[in-house]
Amino acid sequence: MPALPYDSALAQAPATPASADALHAQIETRAKAVEQQLIAWRRDIHQRPELGNYETRTATLVADHLRKLGMEVKTGVAKTGVVGVLKGGKPGPVVALRADMDALPVKERVDVPFASKAKGQYLGKEVDVMHACGHDTHVAILMATAEVLAGMKDQLPGTIKFIFQPAEESPADFEPNGSNMWGAKQMVSEGVLDNPKVDAIFGLHVSSGIESGKLGWRSGPSMAAADQFWIDVKGRQTHGARPWGGIDPIVVASQIVMGLQTIQSRQVNAMLEPSVITVGAIHGGNRMNIVPEKGEMMGTIRTYDEGMKKDIHARMKRTTEAIATSAGAEANFRVVELYNATVNQPALTEKMAPTLQRVAGEGNWLITPKATASEDFSFYQEKVPGLFFNLGVTPKGQDVTKAPSNHSPEFYVDEPALINGVRALSSLTVDYMVMAQR
Repeated sequence: MPALPYDSALAQAPATPASADALHAQIETRAKAVEQQLIAWRRDIHQRPELGNYETRTATLVADHLRKLGMEVKTGVAKTGVVGVLKGGKPGPVVALRADMDALPVKERVDVPFASKAKGQYLGKEVDVMHACGHDTHVAILMATAEVLAGMKDQLPGTIKFIFQPAEESPADFEPNGSNMWGAKQMVSEGVLDNPKVDAIFGLHVSSGIESGKLGWRSGPSMAAADQFWIDVKGRQTHGARPWGGIDPIVVASQIVMGLQTIQSRQVNAMLEPSVITVGAIHGGNRMNIVPEKGEMMGTIRTYDEGMKKDIHARMKRTTEAIATSAGAEANFRVVELYNATVNQPALTEKMAPTLQRVAGEGNWLITPKATASEDFSFYQEKVPGLFFNLGVTPKGQDVTKAPSNHSPEFYVDEPALINGVRALSSLTVDYMVMAQR
């Protein structure tokens, strides 16, 4: 993916004060010193993945490390989350750094010595478990960043909160009719951004779509909001040879699927923001010659604009019910808003872009396109200015468009890239603090 021209206003952003040079040098030295431990942590966590809200071993590993660094540590936040507070030697702003800890119900197919063979319970069923989204790297990167910055704490003008968050991918026992409070949303509700109050938050995500070690980001909306929907269709059961004797919910469900696709293609303003409606599962019936009584489907909605999201929900409900009524069936549409759009505050992005450019080096950073994937980092950004960026992990020389994506059983991480995550998070923290002193 080629680097895109950077906005001229960002290019003209003021350079980091010269007083930060010594801190930059320390970051480089300390990052190199912790690199092998970083990789060891990543492999250990990768080999022992845990599903959302069950990250007990990972949380213990993190908490023990933060305590050894002399931090104030709180555990059990939002069930299994860990928060460490590092107070610098000088007064200044409070910066939060976040890593998510949970894995996915995926069977690993990557041939590495530390491949996961773990199993867990997901929605009441035993499943294979893998860090197929790279959260193992996020935890290891933030643990290493904590070590780098803890070694410099006497020189830091401010306070740092290290937030290790559970259940970014949702809880392993997620209930469609239950609460939608988990992960970042729950951590925010439990006051993770308060006492002391956070001034800015930074986070990263490893990406298969970017070459190893490169950094990518964009200002404004960068990742989509994600909602989950369910549609239940009730017809009338009859013999498959006499479909006129009943009401076929499978045919009605099929019509609803096609009707929903006209919403983003024909009903909403495509020039405002992109949107996606995907029906990912459809179930109905159990025999070839019986028209069943019920059909069920579920799927996902991806949007960037809040008003547009609400409008799409209303159109989906109307379309679903109208199609069902036209066939004499009944339909129930339900939606749960999972994650809001991830929006990098433009002012903070402009301020910190030179730091990311410096860390990445010439030719090793890019402005990323909007992603239809979602992130609950958005809940932090709704409360305080936040910047979320990507770290490439596909080995150099490989075609990133063909690399197994995050969530794939073949998702692969080029480990030499990880140190750039440590350098970036450490530098963002230090530069933000130093600039706040001006």
